Amino acid sequence: MATHPRATPDPTPDGPAAEGASGPASEASSGPAAEASSGPGPDSGPGPGLCLVTGAGGYIGGRLVPELLDAGHRVRCLARTPANLRDYPWAGRAEVVKGDVTDAASLRPAFEGVEVAYYLVHSLGSGRDFEEKDRRAARTFAEEARAAGVRRIVYLGGLTPKDVPEDELSPHLRSRAEVGRILLDSGVPTTVLRAAVVIGSGSASFEMLRYLTERLPVMLTPSWVRTHVQPIAVRDVLRYLVGSADMSPDVNRTFDVGGPDVLTYRDMMIKYAAVAGLPKRLIMSVPMLTPGLSSHWIGLVTPVPATLARPLAESLRYEVVCAEHDIADHVPDPPGAPISFDRALALALQRVQEAKVTTRWSSASLPGAPSDPLPTDPDWAGGSLYVDERERTVDAPPETLWKVVEGIGGENGWYSFPLAWAVRGWLDRLVGGVGLRRGRRDAQRLRVGDALDFWRVEEIERGSLLRLRAEMRLPGLAWLEMRSERDERGRTRYHQRALFHPRGLAGQLYWWSVAPFHAVVFGGMARNIARTAERSADAAASPKGADPDAPAARAGDVPAHAGDAPPRT
Repeated sequence: MATHPRATPDPTPDGPAAEGASGPASEASSGPAAEASSGPGPDSGPGPGLCLVTGAGGYIGGRLVPELLDAGHRVRCLARTPANLRDYPWAGRAEVVKGDVTDAASLRPAFEGVEVAYYLVHSLGSGRDFEEKDRRAARTFAEEARAAGVRRIVYLGGLTPKDVPEDELSPHLRSRAEVGRILLDSGVPTTVLRAAVVIGSGSASFEMLRYLTERLPVMLTPSWVRTHVQPIAVRDVLRYLVGSADMSPDVNRTFDVGGPDVLTYRDMMIKYAAVAGLPKRLIMSVPMLTPGLSSHWIGLVTPVPATLARPLAESLRYEVVCAEHDIADHVPDPPGAPISFDRALALALQRVQEAKVTTRWSSASLPGAPSDPLPTDPDWAGGSLYVDERERTVDAPPETLWKVVEGIGGENGWYSFPLAWAVRGWLDRLVGGVGLRRGRRDAQRLRVGDALDFWRVEEIERGSLLRLRAEMRLPGLAWLEMRSERDERGRTRYHQRALFHPRGLAGQLYWWSVAPFHAVVFGGMARNIARTAERSADAAASPKGADPDAPAARAGDVPAHAGDAPPRT
């Protein structure tokens, strides 16, 4: 068997084992896929085979779809909430159907006419029973694929260490291995790609590496920073995924996929510092940092929450190096591939610096996060729906106000007392929430499904409405809604609503305990958003003029009134 040449002890282990699925993992093969309608669409009729992609709203799936389209395939995406895919650049070129991998009835119509099915979902971080959930979902998917006559299943799993019994692996790696085995035994020819750390802009592995290295010039690290691993560039992951669609029917096996370098996590941090132009980092490993403690450490320093960091950190205890490179016999490597670790870092950093990160690890909703949409009937299910509503007349065009609204969050801030926002974010992380560190995918534009600090974009009507659903830990469901509109007199109006649906007595107590602060919390936010829009309009109208396409002023540019605090719902 051909094997990758093992890099000379260029120790630098890896980050999370395989970020596949609807969670982390990719950097488009040739940059962002073309957004034009080149290539066949879902209604092209006879032509290239139809591919079904699960997890299309996730990190890898969101990047795989345009790669398949550009390769000439027709693509159908399976999504529990199809509306979440409508703003993706490729949305008009792919078919989207509603369904769930755990629901056989919804899979049957989704599999009609499908030749190749990509399984890119997992239940990582969904609770202690995530292995059972993964097992049940894989069996359902495999059975329906076989019944539909699917020609091939392609799955991205995790690279497991040699000579370690499966029952001794971390739950994360054990589950990924079991899912691969279930699909291989399905009766449908299956390709299982096993990857370790995937390096690409926005991936969980890359974000962990980036934040740990940039924020900590001196580090006390767990012993696993000296474990060897074989990282792979997301571009190569996508190339192998696309190429797997054309494998011959007699191929039914796993393939180890990795880059040309075998490193330790310590070396990866040192290399990151060099590529990013940072001073050399001092890294000292200590044996007492368990995976559990490591996950909290990662959660404090990086945007990746402890609930996701723990299974990834647990996987870092093992040496995961490719035992073969047989994938090249079926998907030949072009010149310059696989991509080196240094090159993968440089490409990812370039994407970040150019704000061209098409998907991020947070693209997929975290399991367990609130997902119920805002009810159209305030009295739905006979429950309470508390509302705090604010309106202001704004001396600025609606489009100027909208730029401020759409630019909210992340580095732009939340137009209230920054310290209070920071405290709310820290409190959320302390109880296992996502906190404020997820930031934004794009500094100026949002799309449905984007994570935005501890919110997620539930609805956006460009130029008029932004609705966010809270994903912080709360005893209930919460939304924040902002509108830019004209009233009957032609004036620009800013309309803001904070809504909270309490869950049980705890929810009721929560709402009424914070209600006295709403005047400064939500009132300050509305006031500062209006002021920022007015200042932007004044700057544009000044004799010097201003670039109309320049981003709106940041929240910090408006003096926050004492006591202004973040929304509590």
